[in-house]
Amino acid sequence: MLTASQSSQVKPQQWATTTCRRSSAASSAALLPPPADTGRRRRRRLVAVDSWSTVASAALGPVATESADTSPVPQPPPSFSDEEEAMLGSYVPVYVMLPVSKLIKLEVVTTENEVADAEALRAQLRRLRGAGVDGVMVDVWWGIVEGAGPARYEWRAYRELFRAVQAEDLKLQAIMSFHACGGNVGDAAVSIPIPRWVREVGEGDPDVFYTGPGGARNQECLTIGVDDQPLFHGRTAVQVYADFMKSFREHMADFLDAGLFVDIEVGLGPAGELRYPSYPETQGWVFPGIGQFQCYDKYLEADFKAAAAEAGHPEWGLPDDAGGINDTPEDTGFFAAEGGTYLTEQGRFFLTWYSSKLIRHGDRILDEANRAFVGCKVKLAAKVSGIHWWYRHPSHAAELASGYYNLGGRDGYAPIARMLARHGGAVLNFTCAEMRDSEQPAAAMSAPERLVRQVLSAAWREGVEVACENALSRYDRRGYNQMLRNARPNGVGAGAGGRRVTAVTYLRLSEELLAGNNFRVFRTFVRRMHADLDHCPDPARYGQPIRPLERSAPEIPMERLLEATAPAPAFPFDAETDMSVGGGLAEAVDWVLDKIAWIVFG
Repeated sequence: MLTASQSSQVKPQQWATTTCRRSSAASSAALLPPPADTGRRRRRRLVAVDSWSTVASAALGPVATESADTSPVPQPPPSFSDEEEAMLGSYVPVYVMLPVSKLIKLEVVTTENEVADAEALRAQLRRLRGAGVDGVMVDVWWGIVEGAGPARYEWRAYRELFRAVQAEDLKLQAIMSFHACGGNVGDAAVSIPIPRWVREVGEGDPDVFYTGPGGARNQECLTIGVDDQPLFHGRTAVQVYADFMKSFREHMADFLDAGLFVDIEVGLGPAGELRYPSYPETQGWVFPGIGQFQCYDKYLEADFKAAAAEAGHPEWGLPDDAGGINDTPEDTGFFAAEGGTYLTEQGRFFLTWYSSKLIRHGDRILDEANRAFVGCKVKLAAKVSGIHWWYRHPSHAAELASGYYNLGGRDGYAPIARMLARHGGAVLNFTCAEMRDSEQPAAAMSAPERLVRQVLSAAWREGVEVACENALSRYDRRGYNQMLRNARPNGVGAGAGGRRVTAVTYLRLSEELLAGNNFRVFRTFVRRMHADLDHCPDPARYGQPIRPLERSAPEIPMERLLEATAPAPAFPFDAETDMSVGGGLAEAVDWVLDKIAWIVFG
């Protein structure tokens, strides 16, 4: 059982409100100074150069693994020509999500709170830095750090990890992960539960967990129904999350001061996303099942009954006609296109309540995050899930079950963006950026491209920065080109209207990504995201300065947030990116090179 020193206990009275000063409790790691500018100039590679020629000139065999005991010398920042300086306005930084699964041969921080295989990790980080990657994203697991008991935090493994990232001259996106890992898409091979002492509370009161209509409990995260319930050794769920983030700030203050972190993504639900856990694989969900509403714990049910009574309808209850987790919309009474309950007054009231509870939960936790990190040079971020299946069905059933009240005549994402805008310009991080409509099965009535356009457009209209990531690991040029197109929907250059995402995070680091042709294509992808420029270490130079976080603006009334539901057309997106990593010809060359490598190297 891990123990914590007295200095790691929660001390709410100690938090600074205007500066991000270094904590005496944090260990004194040697911090790397910024590299000097030597005036080095490199010419930007022209976009017109065929992508396949880049591949053909690469080494045929797999990229050799560097020795982990040789640390790289920090490179000086590039000096750009006037033409290249103009192109910096189209530069999009690239981050890579670090792994959690043993199946991909590298856990980062283990359930025993140790950095696993630090030498291999450093070698892989060095490979990423050599490819021009700007930084990495990492989950900071609640279940690991506060696993020993309430307010007993152990940060040593994460400090070791952050030192390794810093030593390779990379930046960090850190996720405050208040959810469990395991049992869902992309993480089925690993198990990092929420803290044992929290699960013990749930053994006595199972309603602290999200609950489906049939009574199935989901222990991936706590229900938002207990946000204000002092059930956790005298603390509410909101207080537990807030204390965790305050402890992180105290014990990582030296890294924060050094500018290691570019953003803190705040976990707001399952998989860290602002949604309900409506489609868990642990309960048998299979794509493209519509999922189920998750509000049948006693706390949320009581909240709904009170809201219905206040609205003059005490007879209304939670839906009982929304079907099973793997149903289609037309299998149900609630989501049926003709005469579905979702179209009735009672259905609209429920969906407004259900989605508003989710938005207010995100608002409250982000407000606590803002309090914890105010004064630090860092941005806050929140992830919104790309629920793209059944998007073309009139009910948008899968989105509704997840908490996104999005219909043809109602924008379910603009209110979320408006909420984020008050928290120091928190970034909206959206998924499924790699997907194309044509790749999805027709029966799923899926439209990821239309969904991405809608969400990004809603955020930009509300003045909110957007980041994006792929939902599933892809190594093909088609997937990379789709991410490039969504990152700069109108291409590069000053005449493109200026819309671009603030960052792209690639999911995720693996030996497969770093192998042979996959890595060659990935390096080209990073270069294209950088607008064919050298890596630029200073976000201010490409128009994304990171300023000290200011206190959140006053809370926005729900009525004002819901005004944003009025639909508006999405901004136009180009059909294809103007900075492609290559198409069919390049893929044919890839195939030839892979065959030659297989013959030569076995």
